[in-house]
Amino acid sequence: MSRGSIWLWFVAVLIYAFLYIPLAIVVMYSFNDSRLNAEWVGFTLSWYQALFNNTEMLTAARNSLIIALSASFSATVLGTMAGLAIHRYKLKVLPILVFTPVAMPEILLGVSLLLFFLQVLNMTLGMVSIIIAHTTFCIGFVAIIVRARLQGMDESIFEAARDLGASRWETFRLVTLPLIMPAVVAGALMSFTLSIDDFVITFFTKGVGEPILPIQIYTMIKVAVTPEVNAISTLLMLLTLVMIIIAARLESRTSSGEVKMPPEIVK
Repeated sequence: MSRGSIWLWFVAVLIYAFLYIPLAIVVMYSFNDSRLNAEWVGFTLSWYQALFNNTEMLTAARNSLIIALSASFSATVLGTMAGLAIHRYKLKVLPILVFTPVAMPEILLGVSLLLFFLQVLNMTLGMVSIIIAHTTFCIGFVAIIVRARLQGMDESIFEAARDLGASRWETFRLVTLPLIMPAVVAGALMSFTLSIDDFVITFFTKGVGEPILPIQIYTMIKVAVTPEVNAISTLLMLLTLVMIIIAARLESRTSSGEVKMPPEIVK
């Protein structure tokens, strides 16, 4: 192995250690039999038991799940439509309109949505405003994934469906949608992951009302980072990791082999 390769591996190991060692420490101390994180005392599951007996934390988790599911569903439908429109119509303004929320700093997007809800819509902040806000910044991620999937497809597939007499709706329902479904599911999972652990935009659009999980965790760590905080962080980290792995596997899938027309088209 050359000296350059050794240095490359050394730098890579340092970077991954910097990223993942703090996460490993959070997981480890969630099982620590001590309320202080100063030293390891012993193994226990009592903090997870205390977490599941914490009514306020369970309510916050329920609200976050409702928001994430609602936002991911809305973003998946609208993002899929946006990805199809960008691929089909080739208008330069469409990618700018769809992808701007992705590139925009979260604090700027949160402030702008807050002003829009209060000054333009005269809307009471709550779970509805959070769902709308999360949908806004998740649409771009779904559109990017769907558009990438469409760009890797052979356009002759859709032309063949139309030549066989399929209408636009039949072509979309029987050919396009099944082919892009892995990207659609990946976009939905990515939206769910981004929504459930988002803090900045949630902080600006939450208002006064039901607790939300990221805000609840922030409130708890302002006093001290207790093993109970480590426990909920570990569970959230595990959920996020599973979603990201599934989304990445689905996104990397590409159509292989000969594509057969559905029997509804081939008559």
